Amino acid sequence: MVDREGLETREKNILSSKAALSAESRGRRKTEEGCPLRTAFQNDRDRIIHAKAFRRLKHKTQVFISPQGDHYRTRLTHTLEVSQISRTIARALGLNEDLTEAISLGHDLGHTPFGHAGEDILDELTSGGFNHNQHSLRVVDFLEGSDSDDSGLNLTYEVRDGICHHTGREKPETLEGQIVKLADRVAYINHDIDDALRAGILQLSDLPEKADEILGKTHSRRIDSMVKSIISASRNRDEIKMTDEVEKITKKLRDFLFANVYIGSRAKKEEHKARRLLKELYSYYHEHPEKMPSEYSKRAQQSELEQAVVDYIAGMTDRYAIQKGRELFIPTPWA
Repeated sequence: MVDREGLETREKNILSSKAALSAESRGRRKTEEGCPLRTAFQNDRDRIIHAKAFRRLKHKTQVFISPQGDHYRTRLTHTLEVSQISRTIARALGLNEDLTEAISLGHDLGHTPFGHAGEDILDELTSGGFNHNQHSLRVVDFLEGSDSDDSGLNLTYEVRDGICHHTGREKPETLEGQIVKLADRVAYINHDIDDALRAGILQLSDLPEKADEILGKTHSRRIDSMVKSIISASRNRDEIKMTDEVEKITKKLRDFLFANVYIGSRAKKEEHKARRLLKELYSYYHEHPEKMPSEYSKRAQQSELEQAVVDYIAGMTDRYAIQKGRELFIPTPWA
């Protein structure tokens, strides 16, 4: 049997000198005894998978709000694709696969219902602003875990850093975190193209010139080209990046998606309703905090009203937010 110490020794003997080793983690916010069987990063991965916030991702929007088709991505399937891409890159570079997996699985735990439309409306309404990566960190640090204390999932520093900095200008401190930051983009660019093609919003011929020439003509070829580019450009380096040619066409694809899918397309036709719904829910729970579940209403009574309302709404799935909207704002026929 291989125990934790054996796994830690294996990491030290096999992984690159640039890898983050679980035995050398900067630790947890609250000191605890290590698991006898799993490394610290493996333990973090398992805690995330068993979290309620992780399960709720299956009913949160990626691009299409509550899609009727079975094959459109949700926030959960996006997360799994990021994990798969990240692990492939980490393995090829001799970096810590367990760390990339834990960061990948936790990176979107704080995402709102209705995707970035929900994030934008909470950012607009909340005095301190809102962004999903910082809220993901709040989820693992405070909102998940035991009800008996406020230690949350008590994840390692490296996983928390990767989650917090998977988007935005700041880079994660570890190469594993940087892999997730780039894999997140690889995943959503490619699966959002795939979903838009399935929905008839795009045609392959609409994609930017030379995209198929540089990356390939199919979904799998495009991902494969991007992944190989990252591995090639990052080997034996202190940063994770793409080759220049692939980075340029990847940016073109991202800009193309913003212009043709993310803003103003048929995929977004229900967004104005989603924004209005969340705005109404936000106002209602400010006025009636006692109507929230007890874990939120208790904090609302302790001078944390705004944060409690944000925590509650951000944690909602699309369908739960719609359900609460019907209950609160749609008259029920008299019987």
